[in-house]
Order: sequence, then C-alpha cells, then structure tokens
Amino acid sequence: MANLVAIVGRPNVGKSTLFNRLTKTRSAIVSDEAGTTRDRQYGKCEWNGREFSVVDTGGWVVNSDDIFEEEIRKQVIIATEEADLILFLVDVANGVTDWDVDVAQILRRTKLPVILVANKADSNDMQYYAADFYRLAIGDPVCISAATGSGTGDLLDMVLARLKEDKGELLEEGIPRFAVVGRPNAGKSSIINAFIGEERNIVTEIAGTTRDSIYTRYDKFGFDFYLVDTAGIRRKNKVTEDLEFYSVMRSIRAIENSDVCILMIDATRGIEAQDMNIFQLIQKNNKSLVVVVNKWDLVEDKTQKVIDTFEQAIRSRMAPFVDFPIIFASALTKQRIFKVLETAKQVYLNRKIKIGTSKLNEVLLPLVEAYPPPSIKGKYIKIKYISQLPNTQIPSFVFYANLPQYIREPYKRFLENKIRENWTLSGSPVNIFIRQK
Repeated sequence: MANLVAIVGRPNVGKSTLFNRLTKTRSAIVSDEAGTTRDRQYGKCEWNGREFSVVDTGGWVVNSDDIFEEEIRKQVIIATEEADLILFLVDVANGVTDWDVDVAQILRRTKLPVILVANKADSNDMQYYAADFYRLAIGDPVCISAATGSGTGDLLDMVLARLKEDKGELLEEGIPRFAVVGRPNAGKSSIINAFIGEERNIVTEIAGTTRDSIYTRYDKFGFDFYLVDTAGIRRKNKVTEDLEFYSVMRSIRAIENSDVCILMIDATRGIEAQDMNIFQLIQKNNKSLVVVVNKWDLVEDKTQKVIDTFEQAIRSRMAPFVDFPIIFASALTKQRIFKVLETAKQVYLNRKIKIGTSKLNEVLLPLVEAYPPPSIKGKYIKIKYISQLPNTQIPSFVFYANLPQYIREPYKRFLENKIRENWTLSGSPVNIFIRQK
C-alpha cells in the first residue's frame, strides 16, 4: 500500500519544481486537453527501491486574492488529514513570512511527520540564512535547491526514514479489490451500503496499514471480493466545503489499492471536471474501469436516445480510452445494483485474460499486413511476430518489428483497437510495446 507525501507551502516557493524533480516529470508535459490541467499534481516517486505517491497541493488553488490564503490553509488541513508525511516548503531567499508562521501553527498540531524544506538554497551563503526558520519550531530545516537538485537525495533519504515500512495487508491473494470512487455526493456511500445491505455479519473489515482504507470482504450470491472503502470512514472533517482537492486526496488511496474502480457519476449533473480528474487518476494507475451513472431514478426522460447521448458524452470526454462498460443505476432504489457487481467481476476477469501466441499471430498478422505502419523516410516497417507478456498487472502485448522506433502512437492505438475487436478486454487498460525483432 503506497504511502502518500504532500508538498505544502505558500505560492512561488517552488512546490511544482520540487514535485517535478521527485516524480521525474516536466511541467511542460501538461496538455491543453480538458481535465489534464491538474493531472501533474499527483505522481509517483521511487527512491532506493521504495515507491511512494506525491501530491503537490499548489495546483489546486483558486487564483483570486481574497480567498487565496484561506484556500491554501484549507488544503494544508486536508493534506494533514489524508497524507502520511508533509513536506513543508519555505523560501530561503525570502525568509520567514507571516504566512509560513500560520502554516507552521497548523502543522505543529498534527501528529504526522513534517519535514521543513528550505528551498532555493542555491549557494553555500544561502544555507546560512536557513537558520532563520528555526523560529517556526518545526525542526531542522533541510536545505535544497529544487531547480538544480542539490540536497534532494538527502531529503529523500529522510522521507523514507520517516515513512512507515509498507506492511502487506492481511488480505487473501487472488481476490479482486473493487474501489468505489467519485466526487462528493455522487452516491459512493449509498452504493456501498446497497451492496452490503444490513447483513453486516458476512462482512469482515480489515483496516489498511498506513491510513484508513477499509477492506470489506463480500462473499454472497456467488461473489467474492474486497470493497476498498474510503468513503465510509470520513472523520467529521474540519473542511466542510465540497473541495475538489479533498475528493482527489480521498480517491488516490482507494484507487491505488484496487484492481477495478467503479466510478460514480451523478445523472443529474452529468460528467464534470472533477469526474475527469478522478478518471485521470484511474488511468495513471492502470486500473480497470466501470462507470456507473447513479441517481438514474431522478431522470424523467429515460428513452434510449437519452441513454445513447449520455453514453456518447462520457466516452467522448474519456477518449481515447472508450472500451469500458457504463451502467445506469440507482443506489437508492437498488436498480441494477447487482449488474454493477457482475460487470465489475467480468472486468476483473478481462484484466487477467491470457491469449495464446499462435492465436495472436494467426488473427493479427493478416490485419497488420493489410494495414502496415506508414513508411517513414522511405523505410518500410514490418511487424514479424506478436506475443503477450506473462505476469503483468494488465494485458501487455509485444509487437516485434524491424524498425520499432518509427512506429507512432496512432498506429499503436490501431493495434490496440484490433486486439479489443477480437478479444474481450472491456474495462481493462492495455499496454502495447514495440520491440526490435
């Protein structure tokens, strides 16, 4: 179960630069597509063979002066409730500000480990100024330069030392884990209660290791799986606002610990930016997907035309990944609740599919010959052989070619579509690799 590290601090102290450094990404990768703007605020960091998740709180601020500081303060509180460790970033060049004092006060009250990071210490002289931050009473400041990377190795060593070792959960292997995710008020708790019903006796709850992800074992009506539930264990939160950041912080852990994500969308509100943010997290973690349009009982016009339009809207927003089931349900009236479980189970099985090498080559090679990759610089690209990689998290296929470097993304998508047309992979992500024959 991955640990979660949150970077907090006032604007322009270098939170995004540190985030990019830790996750080995570049802010320039952010695309103009709707829904991806905030995507880079969450990523994975690997150091000395251990992996943890990093959240940069900076990208979630509504940029207007009057509520600016209030917004960041809320986020610091949310971060202390959801993360396992806080990196409190301050700026050596500017020294201690009132705002830093304010945040330090919130952080001193938390029981979480907090590391005070003095950024922009680009020269030895600058490091002397870091002593000023002892006033915050958060501990020794760690001097780094996020821009050049100096000091970040020592910082990562400290992070690993303070994070609890991942103890594996006491969960049986080979049993699927389903997470119900979605923005606040989409009906997550209602659907979990509808699944479990009042018969709590068949339910065994196992708390997750680091923070409260609760696994509920469900075994009746021929089903056997764990429900990863973070919705039901919400402490009375100091932050009552329906904050987008809050729902994303909540979802990260549930998504990371699951195999299949059941994404709840509110039928009365349609698909919104917040749903897209959660969808991005599901994709980034290579999880399988079932979309449930909840509160369908509240929609008056239920004609096939309306259903088709709704489905089309969802798929076009989530393109290019469009091969996933959509179920119109109501947690309140329990309409199609059973169908949700059946579909999630099928999607989990699709994720585990194994296709024989001879079958793959027999079906796909003629298709590839009919539509070969476009030639580049007068060179003809030939795909000679296809196989599925063993023991992978999601179905992964290797196409062996003479010039793999010339095969572009659109053609890889064509190959993926042909695999999906011939085998049932609905809901499951697919990896396509092109290697040198």
